[in-house]
Amino acid sequence: MMKFSSMLLVVLTTISLLSCQSNRLTSKKLNRLVQQSTIFSQNHTGFALYDLAEHKVLAEYNANRYFQPASNTKLYTYYVSQKTLGDSIPALQYVRSGDSLIVWGTGDPSFLNPDLTKSKVLDFLKDAPETIYFSNDNFTSQFYGPGWAWDDYNDYYATEISAFPIHGNIVRFKGDVNNSLRIEPRFFADKTYNWSHGNSFSVQRDLTGNLFSYPAGKSIKPNYEQDIPFKTSPELTVTLLKDILQKEVVLINKALPNNTKTLYSLPADSLYTRMLHVSDNMIAEQLMVLTSHILAGELNVKTGIAKAKSQYLQELPDAPSWVDGSGLSRYNLFTPRDMIYLLGKIYEDVPQAKLFKILPAAGKSGTIKNIMKTDEAFIFAKSGSFSNNYNLSGYILTRKGKVLSFSLMNNNFVKSMSEIRKEVSQLLTTIHEKW
Repeated sequence: MMKFSSMLLVVLTTISLLSCQSNRLTSKKLNRLVQQSTIFSQNHTGFALYDLAEHKVLAEYNANRYFQPASNTKLYTYYVSQKTLGDSIPALQYVRSGDSLIVWGTGDPSFLNPDLTKSKVLDFLKDAPETIYFSNDNFTSQFYGPGWAWDDYNDYYATEISAFPIHGNIVRFKGDVNNSLRIEPRFFADKTYNWSHGNSFSVQRDLTGNLFSYPAGKSIKPNYEQDIPFKTSPELTVTLLKDILQKEVVLINKALPNNTKTLYSLPADSLYTRMLHVSDNMIAEQLMVLTSHILAGELNVKTGIAKAKSQYLQELPDAPSWVDGSGLSRYNLFTPRDMIYLLGKIYEDVPQAKLFKILPAAGKSGTIKNIMKTDEAFIFAKSGSFSNNYNLSGYILTRKGKVLSFSLMNNNFVKSMSEIRKEVSQLLTTIHEKW
């Protein structure tokens, strides 16, 4: 009887082991899932999976090939910003000289930004007894990034880049219960007219100036809201400051001296969280302006990226084409193994609990809130999408307690975005459950 029981135990144990082995996800099986996916079959698809504790690549498919990252670029912006800027965002450089207060912008996006908390800058400028002089001399960047589409100018995600953003560099149009239009900043109210044509209500800015129009006779829904970038210039910055502060502000051309003082605004993490959760392009671009201010002493996105690459990212596996802070440009090109390297560097620098709050959580928050349904989040990542492209890069917690970094990049597809997102979600869920 004992002999039979022992034999039965051996048989059952063997069956159990074979069953576990057949269900176990291996690198080969995972690569095969990616390669044989009917959803990915016509895509340009790349994948990399990495064990952060064991410092080991677990799976790779086209990981050395270049992809347009879209808003995955914001992970680079986040990494460089948190390496460079410290705990608080520098808002202004200034010098007091007699009865003059001379200020230079740093690129800080928070001044009167409707989506951020109030900073110290407004009270500082309002309470200044001196005449305020604003210099734009340290801003050497372009108002658009390389490769941005000119016909996005009316869309909230194509906000112009500037030295001293005001109100997020957008005009916010909102409907109310009285079928009327509320406009912020109010400065633009007398530049908004009901002279355009259209089947439904929307506001359109002139291509080259700050005149806004909407169709007459169309009802405005109470929940209507539209953000439109305004055309920036140093002259407009001064005009808006005069209107806001109700005091004299003078535009001058003066180089930034060495003896300036710095006024700080918001905690840096508040900007990072918004940038990554809602994929805020404006904050991303302005963070790269801020970074260039620290690294290069001028406000220039191109210079800031060059400095950041040489100072922090010399060991990337593949030399990236990195041209803006937000990922709006299709000139950006990164490889999945570049993304894995970057995610490893971020994980080394930022405590996991803090990092997983700053990143969107799949099924719970941010731009990946609706990618899946889950009781407890196990994917913390940044998505990146524009027409025909969808990428997701970040971290995944497995049922066995492992923390893995991953990058799954899909370019050049003609299927629906929802099909691609669903396949990405299913693949990552399989990794979570079986690795």
